Order: sequence, then C-alpha cells, then structure tokens
Amino acid sequence: MIEVLYCSSEVVPFAKTGGLADVSGALPLSLEKLGVKVNIVMPLYSLVDRAKFKLSKAGNATYKAVIGSRINIFFIENKAFFDRPSLYTDSNGDYKDNLERFSYYCNRSLALIKEFSLKPDVIHCNDWQTCLIPVYLKANYSKDPYYKNIKTLLTLHNLGYQGIFPKEEYPKLGLDNSFFSVDGLEFYGKVNLLKAGIRFCDIINTVSPRYSRDIQTSEFGFGLEGLLKERSDRLYGILNGIDYSIWDPRKDDFIARKFSPEDVHLKTVNKNDLQKVCSLPQKDVPVVGMVSRIVEHKGFDIICEAIDKICSLPLQVVILGKGEDRYEKLLKAAAKKYPGKISVNFAFDDLLAHKIYAGADMFLMPSQYEPCGLGQMISLKYGSIPIVFNTGGLADSVNEDNGFVFYKYGCNPLAETVKKALAVYTDKKEWAKLVVNAMEADFSWERSARQYIKLYEKAKEI
Repeated sequence: MIEVLYCSSEVVPFAKTGGLADVSGALPLSLEKLGVKVNIVMPLYSLVDRAKFKLSKAGNATYKAVIGSRINIFFIENKAFFDRPSLYTDSNGDYKDNLERFSYYCNRSLALIKEFSLKPDVIHCNDWQTCLIPVYLKANYSKDPYYKNIKTLLTLHNLGYQGIFPKEEYPKLGLDNSFFSVDGLEFYGKVNLLKAGIRFCDIINTVSPRYSRDIQTSEFGFGLEGLLKERSDRLYGILNGIDYSIWDPRKDDFIARKFSPEDVHLKTVNKNDLQKVCSLPQKDVPVVGMVSRIVEHKGFDIICEAIDKICSLPLQVVILGKGEDRYEKLLKAAAKKYPGKISVNFAFDDLLAHKIYAGADMFLMPSQYEPCGLGQMISLKYGSIPIVFNTGGLADSVNEDNGFVFYKYGCNPLAETVKKALAVYTDKKEWAKLVVNAMEADFSWERSARQYIKLYEKAKEI
C-alpha cells in the first residue's frame, strides 16, 4: 500500500479561496477509495470551524480531524501566523509575512511526520505555499534515517502564482546561503518559492497534459520556462476531475428538472426556468451561458470586443460572475443596449450557477490560458456544449465530438465559432448526438486518482 502525506494550504470543506481547495478536498478521498493511505496537513486558520468539524488536540500545536473513512487531517496551529480573517491577503494586499508563515508551515509539516510516526512514501506538495518542503527535506533531514526514502511530488495548479519575496527576507528561511543561487531559490535577485519546488521535487505535474507543455513556452512559463524545460523528463500532466456527487443533472436538487442522456429532452424545462429566472423572453433560441470570474485571462477582453457581433445572432446570453470593473461596465452597457438578449449577474451564486449549467444550450469559456478549468467539464456533464479556446485543460477536454474549439485568440475567431455552433444547433439530430457525447464524457476524480497513483509509483522508483 502506498502512503501519501498530502500538503496543501487550503482544503475543502475547512478553508477555501479557490480551486486548489476543491482539488485538495476531493483527490485524497478518491485516492483512499483506491487503497492509498492518505494523511493531509494544512494550517489551522481561525476560520476553520473547530466544533463543526470535530477537531481534537493531537499534540504540540497540532489538531486533528478525520474525513473519508480514515484520512487524518493534521492542522498546524500558530496563532500569530494563522489566526487572521483570510488566508493570504487583507485589504492592503498579500500579508507581509507570508514567507515566514509558509516556511513555518513547511517545517512543521516535515516535523510532524516523525512526531506522529507517519511513514509516507511520497509527500504530495501543492503550489508555492508548500514548496519549501522538498528544500527543507534536503537541507535539514537528509541525514535522518527516518526520512531517508521519502520522495516528493509537486502539483502546479497555476504558474502565475509563484510566492516571490525580496532577497532581504531570505535569512528568515534558516537555509544555508548556498541555496540562494540560480540553481536554487534565486530568481532575478528575489526569492522564488515555486522555483524552489520545481527545482527540488522528485516529480512535477500540472493539472492538465496540455498545460504541462504550455508552461515550457515563454508565453505561459512566467519566467520559469527554462527550468521547466530542463526538468521536462520529470514533468507530467493529469487533468483534474469534478465531483459528480455535486455536479450531476440526474440528482441535482438545484435545477428545475433532473435529466440524463436517456431523457435529455427534459433539459428544455431547465432552459425555460433559466430564461424565467434571468428575465429573458421564453423563446426557442439557443441560450449561451457563462460562469466565470470576469477578468481578462478568462477571455473577457475578446468577449467585450465581440459582443455586438454575438448579439446580432439569434441567441440569448446569461453571464454569472464578478471581477474587473472595466469589463463589468462594458457588459452592463451591452445588457442595456440589447434588452431581452443578455442577462448579466455580478455575483457568486451557487444556485444560479447550477441553473446555468442545466439550462444553457452552450457554455462559453474562451480563456486566454487555463491550467485545467472545471466549467467546461461541468457543462459537458449537463449537455451544455462548450465553446472554448484551444489552451491548457480546455484543449484536453473539449474536441469536435463534444464541443467547439477556436485556435487563434481573438474576437473574430470567437464570434465565428459561436456562429458555427448556432448552425449545428439548427440540425436537431446532429445537436442531440453532440449533447449525448458530451454527457457521457468521464471526468471523475477516480480517473485522475489512478493517474496520480502511477506518478507516486514513479516517484518511489527514483
């Protein structure tokens, strides 16, 4: 049996700012079902509900809870570092002591392995907050026989977030100066924690196969493409899964009418419900949905450029999300200009999100870059045909058998692809085939977990 120590700075249902927490909550459960022994380590933030999740004192500044059948979650306590209203930032930006906060977390994660007699074959690190673990393992534990055979795997969820700090803070890490070099943590005169993880981990993976190739280019490498190319023989891509206990039209209590590939015609009930909820005329035109942060890299630059062309077509658009003021203003103006055509909802609304996935005929996701993306996988499950740009996880999950892809990033290719989707929509037989193909795609966490087990095996052999 493989034993894994899963290290993440956020885990659902305990603390979340983004998709990292969803992955960290779901993947260990699927690994356990496949026979992997998993323990998880995360910081004990003040927003973790100790009573609700039945946390118990486990030892020196450590608390414990259980998820799944027997997955222990160890919470590292440090009130000075983690007793704050949010995880990484306040109204002034990133917390000034994030380097110290997460170096403490990494050091304690390694120490508790021995304290609690854990025997991990692999420590699974996630993003920059955990990247000092392989560094400290090499620097501080290499002579301790208890840690001798432990291997490390780093999952890169988004290369845009690297944990970069001024070089003046380097002494706070307690590392020898030899680690602050081009072959270590140094990055253009600063400390780069993600670079450290990429350099010192035994195996690296991204959250989609395509993204593992994308990040080796200057366009998507954020300055680390050279190092990633150098380590390409240890770099893999595994597509994230989605939680079908939450996202499944056959058992979704949020939607007007449950449906499946066998009775996909019932999707129309959800479409009518969505039109009603969004105050759009209830007529038989394609509804294009979007659930997204309203920011540039999610494609809102080209959406706003193409909005007049899109709105000249026989369709309706429903957008849900929050983000940058400039795009929210442009979308608000478009909704005013095209009444009965566009519904914009500047919020995070779980109920409406479910209704959009269930009621839309098409789902727009023209991200400029997308490490994995979950929206397109959810839309496929609900038979809402995705329209995507050919990048990252979008390229790995959407093709001509289940959606529409455009290959040059721009407003014209986007508008033309929407037009193409509308043309196929008029062929009811062809469209029905597309919808069934989409709904039968498998993006379960079990599928992803099996691939992670193969990586753990590879790491053990190194």
